[in-house]
Amino acid sequence: MSLLNRIKEKEQEKGIEPLDSVQEVKKTEETLPKKDLVAAFREVRKQDSPKPRVNKPVDKHQELKGKLHKQILSELKDDNVEEIIPKLDAMAVEIIKEDESFRGKIDRKKVVDELINDLTGFGPINPLLMDDDVSEVMVNGPNHVYCERKGRIELTSVQFRDNEHVMNIIEKIVAPIGRRIDESSPMVDARLPDGSRVNAIIPPLALNGPTITIRKFSKDPFQVEDLINFGTVTHEMSVFLEACVKAKLNIFVSGGTGSGKTTTLNVLSNFIPNDERIITIEDAAELQLGQEHVVSLESRPPNIEGKGSISIRDLVRNSLRMRPDRIVIGEVRGGEALDMLQAMNTGHDGSLATGHSNSPRDMIARLETMVLLAGVELPVKAIREQIAGAIDVIIQQSRLKDGSRKVVNITEVQGLEGDVIVLQDIFTYKQDGVDANGKVKGRLVPTGVRPKFYERLESSGIHIPASVFIEEEDWGV
Repeated sequence: MSLLNRIKEKEQEKGIEPLDSVQEVKKTEETLPKKDLVAAFREVRKQDSPKPRVNKPVDKHQELKGKLHKQILSELKDDNVEEIIPKLDAMAVEIIKEDESFRGKIDRKKVVDELINDLTGFGPINPLLMDDDVSEVMVNGPNHVYCERKGRIELTSVQFRDNEHVMNIIEKIVAPIGRRIDESSPMVDARLPDGSRVNAIIPPLALNGPTITIRKFSKDPFQVEDLINFGTVTHEMSVFLEACVKAKLNIFVSGGTGSGKTTTLNVLSNFIPNDERIITIEDAAELQLGQEHVVSLESRPPNIEGKGSISIRDLVRNSLRMRPDRIVIGEVRGGEALDMLQAMNTGHDGSLATGHSNSPRDMIARLETMVLLAGVELPVKAIREQIAGAIDVIIQQSRLKDGSRKVVNITEVQGLEGDVIVLQDIFTYKQDGVDANGKVKGRLVPTGVRPKFYERLESSGIHIPASVFIEEEDWGV
């Protein structure tokens, strides 16, 4: 349908006699007085012109907060922040008395609490960090803050003022531990005073604004009883793992992101006797060991000139000269794997470490790859001999679909047969399905196989009942 026909139809609908042709349209235009045409044109422009901008109502909540903040800066001077905090409520009352526009429109307590969080904590996310039910906090720019609560991710009502507010919180986190974040170094790993792990990434790399991910740690480190209560391990598993640590077996904890590797490593390290010297090596110090004789080492990123970095590999090498009874490595992800394996093979028994993988077999393959990253040209068989001789037990941990964390395999590294490293599961997780509430149904069971290093446990004076390795229904209970 032509444009002229469409115009005719619309005019008919409005009860206007349609014009027959373009010529008639032009003719009609010519018959109209010029001043009427100008008036009509102005009327159309008036209708099409953008509506005047309506100013958004001022956020009285933020306005009061801003005024309080300015007053604090003017009065702080030589005072401590701790001395100012008790005065905040009275200061807010005075401002509200002076400015009637605040009355009945703001929650004074909320404003004061937010300001206290900004001054003494980590701003708007401070209540989430104080909540014991929250295990992870994720800030995706100023307006989207998520948290993980009881294994489920949910959007919170927490918001920052703007990107600059988020950047201020990041600076507050990284500055005390000597880290930096800016456009030349837009990513950083850090930790909170309680050991919680922090990762931050800022524009131009983060398109949604400054992004913070905080993996919270419990104020009181988890014990093995907690893992049993969570269903992560069984009592039989815990007995077996305690025996492995005390007998100085080399243990590797593997799993995906957020599967609970570091928590399990921390629990295992609590089994180390109190009279041993422990060296911990991490990118950001997170482990919370209860022993008296612990030396914690932390890697260092390069400075603003790109120099002065100290890697995990450098720290592993140095730790061998520090007379360690145990070496605990937070995470192996590169060439330090070779130095770790050599340490395990040269008398530093009882070492513990973690790494990312989907299964014990994948962890072995990843270790081979990481050894090659050390830049030493070794034949594959030599690397596998190092791995088979160094690692005794691999603990595979997973985070299931319902958010629960389970040890799904405890696997013995039995040795090398030909060119293949032989693995044998001692305990495994059998999944039976999912219930009506979405909870995964399953059980942690022994495979019935007694490990080859059982005699080594016995010779260390550690006795494990044979029933630990047998599923209850198999022996009539």
